[in-house]
Amino acid sequence: MSAPLVVEEHDDRVVLRLNRPEVRNAIDRAMVEALHDACAALEAAPRVAILIGSGGTFAAGADIAQLRERRREDALAGINSGVFDRIHRLPMPTVALVDGYALGGGAELAYACDFRIGTPATRIGNPEPGLGILAAAGAAWRLKELVGEPLAKEVLLAGRVLDADEALAVHLLNEVVEAEVLEAAGRRLADRITAQAPLAVRLTKSVLDAPRDAHPLVDNVAQAVLFETQDKTDRMTAFLDRGKERS
Repeated sequence: MSAPLVVEEHDDRVVLRLNRPEVRNAIDRAMVEALHDACAALEAAPRVAILIGSGGTFAAGADIAQLRERRREDALAGINSGVFDRIHRLPMPTVALVDGYALGGGAELAYACDFRIGTPATRIGNPEPGLGILAAAGAAWRLKELVGEPLAKEVLLAGRVLDADEALAVHLLNEVVEAEVLEAAGRRLADRITAQAPLAVRLTKSVLDAPRDAHPLVDNVAQAVLFETQDKTDRMTAFLDRGKERS
């Protein structure tokens, strides 16, 4: 049996490839456990994470056969919501490359990422109420923050599925590219992120996610840490030197 998640390690990034193409990358317990393992590695050695599906689909949802058998204790354990929240809280940014369907749990996994790049075939939605359940792994609150309450209600309560153009128009997708260059677009975005000072990126992400009441203290403390780094001194010195060369 093939691994449900293929991990491709690079110095400054990791590619996480959902690898159940025979069921359109439906998210089952084995994939959840593999995502937890990947998160543990990224927490220990922070790098940009790129998530992509195999076989022309990001993830068509949770594994319905498993989901049908889950009961109250499983819901309270937060099987999917726990790992998606962990992905959202990773130290460095995450990029979802969304080709084809991202439905149900697949959509919630994409919502948990910091960036989403799609293709013309992208379809994003949360059909959970049609199956007698709700989108409990983040969509019920995260989607409203991403696209606003009126559209979130259409998706969550009325079964609306967004196509690529609609998702791009509301900035749920950062970019739409042809499928054959989707991974290249993800690499370009990762290149832009990794060109920044790594600790500055990490702390900026943490400050962005901090609750309103934590500001401005959290901003000042993070800046105090960065002011003392050699990276800050080196980058500012290089900036000033370039200015001297141009004058």
